[in-house]
Amino acid sequence: MNKSRYKLSTMIIFYVLLVVLFSLLITDLLISSNTSENIRDQLEEKALIVSRAVAESNVVRQELQNPTEEDLIQDYAMSIQEASDVLFVVVMNMEGIRRSHPNPERIGESFVGGDEGRVLEGDEYISTSEGTLGRSVRAFTPIFVDSGEQVGAVSVGISLDAVNSSVRSSHYNVLIGSLIGALVGVLGAFLLARYIKRSLFGLEPATIARIHEERNSMLHSVREGIIAVDSEERITLVNKSAKNIFQKAGIGEDNPVGLPISDYIPHSKLGRVLKSGEPEVDEEQVINGSSIIVNRVPLIVNEEVVGAISTFRDKTEVNQLAEQLTGVRLYAESLRAQSHEFKNKLHVMLGMVELESIDQLKSYMRQLVNHQVDETDSITNQIKDPVLAGFVIGKLSYAREQNIRLTVRCDTIIPIPNDDNVTHELVTIIGNLIDNAVESMDKETGRRIDLTLSYIDELLELEVSDSGSGVSEKDLQTMFRKGVSSKGVDRGYGLHLVQTSVESLGGSLEVQSTINVGTTFSVIIPYDSEVKEV
Repeated sequence: MNKSRYKLSTMIIFYVLLVVLFSLLITDLLISSNTSENIRDQLEEKALIVSRAVAESNVVRQELQNPTEEDLIQDYAMSIQEASDVLFVVVMNMEGIRRSHPNPERIGESFVGGDEGRVLEGDEYISTSEGTLGRSVRAFTPIFVDSGEQVGAVSVGISLDAVNSSVRSSHYNVLIGSLIGALVGVLGAFLLARYIKRSLFGLEPATIARIHEERNSMLHSVREGIIAVDSEERITLVNKSAKNIFQKAGIGEDNPVGLPISDYIPHSKLGRVLKSGEPEVDEEQVINGSSIIVNRVPLIVNEEVVGAISTFRDKTEVNQLAEQLTGVRLYAESLRAQSHEFKNKLHVMLGMVELESIDQLKSYMRQLVNHQVDETDSITNQIKDPVLAGFVIGKLSYAREQNIRLTVRCDTIIPIPNDDNVTHELVTIIGNLIDNAVESMDKETGRRIDLTLSYIDELLELEVSDSGSGVSEKDLQTMFRKGVSSKGVDRGYGLHLVQTSVESLGGSLEVQSTINVGTTFSVIIPYDSEVKEV
């Protein structure tokens, strides 16, 4: 059963709101507690100030020493009570008898609360108690005359209901602020969710995770090695094929992600691509003696190079594939040429039959048989490898089809090689050299190609000469480069394959050319023969 997934915007708004509310709750608790303490301290300080002011009053001092009938203390205390907005201002003598009270009927009675004892002993303090006017915070101050004698005390009270009312008012303001903060948080979360989703192209986290998994599966399933770096030349991705290729080259780091590319691959050229922003394709690179074919491409986002990616394959695999494809093409082309030549001769014989030229037909067929036998016998007697011999015979047919005279001369018997791969390489070398010679004589007259083979001291020497237009000195310097050709786009691979095959066999290749005279390719390769009894 699939779990229900919420949208990214819903999750962001929920969690941001949760964080905001939690923060505001903690803030509210801290502020409320601190505010309550501050308000209580302020009210206590107010009561103490008022009580001190009353205690310093000359009217109160004189009346306590010499009472009069006018009862001036009550009038003075009530004026101070109204001006300072307190619950009560009570003045008492040393026996604790009230000389003032908000309720005049209470004057002359003892002070109520039980917390007045210390003030009659000369102490100043604040306490909380319940009296005739209810529970209140009280400030007590002793009254002294100039001689230093205590003649009474004053108590100023502030109702606890007033304290609590002030705290509630402050807490209400905090709640209003918290509510506004929560609304702002929700709005901010909504805008943040929209921005993040727009940055993620409208994709939800579950979709992004699935795409990431699919991308990793695809990258690790391809046979090509893939390695990517960021703008600081640090590795961000290496797939399995790349690790396998690097392990063959002696680089055994299990998890290179995060390493500088220069520490993982010596002489890496991805940094050059990062700086230039230009791709480099089909280049050969040697890593610890292992050759790989590399493509390097910059990663550009918003017209800025943010990294680079390199794809590559082992050159050995690429060469094997190219050689196999080239060999198949050359074999097929030779068979096609032979088939075409045979079909033309059948047409000639068919015409003679229809004309009932029996004698001429017999003579023509005898000539064909003798020529074919002589040509085949000559090739197969001197070239013992049946694959190579059949290929050369096919090339003879191809040359006749192109109206070119191809001569094959073997100065010695060419034995069968020990390694079948040598035969395949020779097919690639001879086939591409003859094809190149044919193309070089496209517009020439008296076209001729000579193929010479000889085997001496376990060395095979072959030479292909043509009477073509020749190659300039400048073109000789670049003719073996892959993709370089004067014959148009998507050309220039034949001579490159020839050079690759010669190098793979440990041989040497030389070329001599004269403009309007012709070109000669000379190849010498090590050739271990297979000894057979005749």
